[in-house]
Amino acid sequence: MTNRTLRGKTAVVGVGETTYYKRSGSPDSEFVLAVKAILAACQDAGIDARDVDGFASYSNDRNDPSRIAAALGIRELKFSNMQWGGGGGHGSGAVASAAAAVATGVADCVVVFRALAQGQFGRFGQGPKMAAISGDAAYSLPYGVLSAAQMFAMRCTRHLHETGVSRDTYKAVSLAAYHHAQNNPRAVMYGRPLTSEAYDDARWIVEPYQLYDCCMENDGAAALIIVSAERAKDMKNKPAYVLGAVAGSEYRNGAPCHNAPLYATSSFTGIAPRLYEMAGVKPKDVDALQSYENFTGGVVMSIIEHGFCSHEEANSFLTYDNLIAQGGKLPLNTSGGNLAECYMHGLELITEAVRQIRGDSSNQVKNAKVSMITSGPMVTPASSAIFGSLETL
Repeated sequence: MTNRTLRGKTAVVGVGETTYYKRSGSPDSEFVLAVKAILAACQDAGIDARDVDGFASYSNDRNDPSRIAAALGIRELKFSNMQWGGGGGHGSGAVASAAAAVATGVADCVVVFRALAQGQFGRFGQGPKMAAISGDAAYSLPYGVLSAAQMFAMRCTRHLHETGVSRDTYKAVSLAAYHHAQNNPRAVMYGRPLTSEAYDDARWIVEPYQLYDCCMENDGAAALIIVSAERAKDMKNKPAYVLGAVAGSEYRNGAPCHNAPLYATSSFTGIAPRLYEMAGVKPKDVDALQSYENFTGGVVMSIIEHGFCSHEEANSFLTYDNLIAQGGKLPLNTSGGNLAECYMHGLELITEAVRQIRGDSSNQVKNAKVSMITSGPMVTPASSAIFGSLETL
């Protein structure tokens, strides 16, 4: 450990969301959704929104920080950052950027946010509509690989073939998410439980994914507020300290082009060791895991790559009983996640990780002190983060 680390220097002190809607269900514009989520996070933290002085987002969020600053009456905007890349791979990377800005004095109070209105701007689940094909798309679209499901299915199929991991692990991920959503009134799938039989009988989307292996498509927004660890001591909420937050890409991993030498991975093989080194914890120390589900197969791969089990152990370890908050060995996606709470590009997973440290999750893990997020399996760059309670510092 050196002084060149984010460990323990900042903390999340507020989280907020809008109502989560099924795609096309939001009565508000994407910009209004973003502002509402930020105001909710400020209210949760007990701070004046005008005291925010920085923003961080990812995945080409369409909401301009200067416009948000003007709408909120922010006195001075000192920092704004957008992580490159589509998908949810940089959710934790945005946390890293915000934490770095606060830790180095560039800004004092930074909001990480993501807003989506797929009903207004197009669906991620459909193939892109392009007038001309060039760049990454030239390697896939002419051959019929049009959607994210098709693109990621190939990597998961290779992974299943090479490792012997069973699709039963996919089912366990999905059933656990839907189970947790039934205790979470925010969840889009609240009141809509999933049975093992319904999972098995669901229509195929693209092998190896059936319907309930795929994330939802939603409208809404989420936000969280990062300040210095010193300031966090005096805030009204129990701080969730940033122990580690890292981002990156495997060697020559051009994910959309399907040319990665490590093809049957979820892109975390280099990130995970750096994350644990910075955070000063090991997989066995993690009390709750929020793992981004674009598709269940990516969750299984990322759990293995972050060292919670080996490929040989996966079929016996990744079971429904082990993944639920009530007594599971690795409580997973305890809000319902992208599958059953909301597809807010994974930022809702980060707010849930904070809630686990604060102790106010709708599926609270007993005595949770270390909470982890993995953002965006099978995309590149990807990222991961770990939050801890005061006892972990």
